[in-house]
Amino acid sequence: MPTVLDTAAQTFLAFDYGLKRTGVASGNRITRSATPQTTITAEGESRFVQIAQRLKEWQPDALVVGVPYHPDGAAHENTARALKFARQLRGRHGLPVYEVDERYSTTEAHSLGAKDADAVSACIILEQFLRSLP
Repeated sequence: MPTVLDTAAQTFLAFDYGLKRTGVASGNRITRSATPQTTITAEGESRFVQIAQRLKEWQPDALVVGVPYHPDGAAHENTARALKFARQLRGRHGLPVYEVDERYSTTEAHSLGAKDADAVSACIILEQFLRSLP
């Protein structure tokens, strides 16, 4: 994870990684808001093909990946999967990738009545990240 935020980064795509579905949201630093995008329902290499298409379409300056943890902060199996996904994005696309603790984002998305909880969770992750920016 980059330790210093690239202050030139203005536009972001965020991902809520899952084994079968990956929520996506776009957002920007100026409004500090995010918009849900169509969730990717693909696994393996086909997931990365769809991500490459999104990157070409949106041309973000950086990416944000939600990383799940247990309520007590301990890592679990999905923590390692999300961190691997973040590393793969870095390696494949050469963009800065920021990791965000996403505890409770899916629960919050469901409590909001989201029809696509994965995309809304990606929005929550991205908005949390954008609020943390100086």
